[in-house]
Amino acid sequence: MHAFDVLGDPVRRRILELLAEGEQASGEVVAVIGREFGISQPAVSQHLKVLREAGFATVRAEAQRRLYAVDSKPLREVDQWLDRFRAFWEPKFEALATEIARGKRKRRLEAERDKA
Repeated sequence: MHAFDVLGDPVRRRILELLAEGEQASGEVVAVIGREFGISQPAVSQHLKVLREAGFATVRAEAQRRLYAVDSKPLREVDQWLDRFRAFWEPKFEALATEIARGKRKRRLEAERDKA
């Protein structure tokens, strides 16, 4: 399965967001996803399986629990693919950063002038 097929599903994206916060027990993932998306434990388990088989998540056993974590390798590959498109938005972000800095400088100078 292609990375964007995996990431195209909102449930799987949300699971990755949860795992990005740190290792999670499958029961914790099921509880959050079930509450947010109204899907069953078997459906969440299927999404976890897809993430695991596609390489986006790892799982390890700890007694009776299954602990899931993000595997960053496929995300790095997505990032590399996106790299060719950064030229479209990076100049806009740089321009925004410049405008924010100008606004901060202007407010600081006005505040200093008002104190004087």
